[in-house]
Amino acid sequence: MVNKIWQNVRTVHQKNPLVLNITNFVVMNTTANALLAIGASPLMSKAEDEMNELALISNALVVNMGTLDREWIEAMTLASSIFNELGKPWVLDPVGAGASKFRTVSARELLKNNPTVIRGNASEIIALAEANFSDSYGVDSKHQSRDAVEAGKKIAKQYHTVVCITGEVDYVISSTKMAMIKNGHKMMTRVTGLGCTSTALSGAFIGSNSNYFEAAVSAISLIGVVGELAEKQSKGPGTLQMNILDLLYSISEEAFTSNLKIDLHELP
Repeated sequence: MVNKIWQNVRTVHQKNPLVLNITNFVVMNTTANALLAIGASPLMSKAEDEMNELALISNALVVNMGTLDREWIEAMTLASSIFNELGKPWVLDPVGAGASKFRTVSARELLKNNPTVIRGNASEIIALAEANFSDSYGVDSKHQSRDAVEAGKKIAKQYHTVVCITGEVDYVISSTKMAMIKNGHKMMTRVTGLGCTSTALSGAFIGSNSNYFEAAVSAISLIGVVGELAEKQSKGPGTLQMNILDLLYSISEEAFTSNLKIDLHELP
């Protein structure tokens, strides 16, 4: 599996997938640069007037609910429905689901357009599964990632999707398999947008590999290993963010494969 994951990293470089992002104002620059660093091409737009045309030329869509209002929701709904109709993959990041009824209901409505991958923290995934409107701390998680595993399994089976729960341990769950990835560093929680970066990278990987479970595992593994290695040469969150970007661009096969800590399980 480790060698397959590294090959997926190389495939993104080779295929240069175009990833359409409807994402929040806080992370647009961060996620665009991360996509460029791994060899993908970012496209940022929420203009409904051009959505059909952009969907035709894009390899994947990323929907990130960070800075949300009615206009954003309309664009996200339109784009995800178009990608669904075209049979193209898309990722949902239900940022802040559980923090308000508006966010939770909006996220659950977007589920109807069959996201290929869902990436969120534990509280967000639990909120999606249970329609709970008051169990997160803003956009941060009140739960450990392991607390959301059963919710992730439920969503994966119900919506035939791949669920990524990121935290101290990352879980990637399909209806038949689960990967546990034990990389990263707690300093990563002090840099805004690294969860959103995981989501954007997932878009690039599913835009390059039709084995969506394997693609999602590869994306989450890459940011985890890169974050862990970047912390070792960083003085704080500022240099961590810079070093993560540099390592997304330059990490070697040896550094990646020798540091990846992953367990794969078959699910009943």
